[in-house]
Amino acid sequence: MRVHRVRREVVVAACDAELLGRELPLGSGVQTVKVSPQFYGERRVPREELVWAIQHGTIVNLLGSRVCQIAQEAGLLAADHTGLLGGVPHAEIVSFHP
Repeated sequence: MRVHRVRREVVVAACDAELLGRELPLGSGVQTVKVSPQFYGERRVPREELVWAIQHGTIVNLLGSRVCQIAQEAGLLAADHTGLLGGVPHAEIVSFHP
């Protein structure tokens, strides 16, 4: 997991560890997206820390079945609100604060 601070935004990026460094296909074309340690981080965190970060992030990017499941079990992500990125569960959560 990695937390980025961009102006007033708190961007939380988390993925399943085995995805780091992989290239995932985009659609049916030849384009891919790299699961970058610079974005997703290389620090493993316990479930409680991930849930806390998701609760406090303004933009959350989750990639992988385990991190999406943790968010779902914590009531922060509906099961039907995940998509697939290269066949891997993916979700983005955006919080709007006045």
